[in-house]
Amino acid sequence: MARTRRIFSADYKAKVVLELISGTKTMAEASREYNLKTDLLSHWKSQFLSNASKAFETTTESDPQQERIVELERLAGKQSLEMEILKKH
Repeated sequence: MARTRRIFSADYKAKVVLELISGTKTMAEASREYNLKTDLLSHWKSQFLSNASKAFETTTESDPQQERIVELERLAGKQSLEMEILKKH
């Protein structure tokens, strides 16, 4: 009988790893509770720690279409305000 491979979401992995890092659970406790091998938990933990600095990176690359939408929304708001001012006079 073939065993199916379980797939875990990034949120789930982060939750488990944060429990390990914070000391809420030991590796053995988490392994038993979540029915996961300690090797897998160690792998998740090392991945988490090696990518932790990316949480603080700011991306300067932005979508040109999104920038255009923001600009057009700003202009539409400005024109709407100008129209309201002209209606009052």
